[in-house]
Amino acid sequence: QVELVESGGGLVQSGGSLRLSCVDSGRAMSDYAMAWIRQAPGKERESVAIIDWSGTGTRYSENVQGRFTIFRDNAKSTVYLQMYNLKPEDTAVYYCAAELNWGRAIAGLFTFWGQGTQVSVSS
Repeated sequence: QVELVESGGGLVQSGGSLRLSCVDSGRAMSDYAMAWIRQAPGKERESVAIIDWSGTGTRYSENVQGRFTIFRDNAKSTVYLQMYNLKPEDTAVYYCAAELNWGRAIAGLFTFWGQGTQVSVSS
């Protein structure tokens, strides 16, 4: 069973960096596509980055392409989101999610979710 716990959120100034981590305490994520999804108040949920089970395939939202990097360490049951050049519009709750089927993951459909971590970017 995948059990996801995010960490690493916080308050940062515009142009700053943060690294989010998501640990699977159930140690079952190695077969799963993983994603970081954000939700800002009054805005639709957005899948910002997705990575396949092996770590070799990634996809990014246009809003973060070139600024964010998703990567994973299956031996540590952890997926990361490295965020550079943060902007106030990146402010949101960031969720980690897991899905066994790559097609469903691309469609934004995820079976397992973490509780979320808040990222706030001040101007």
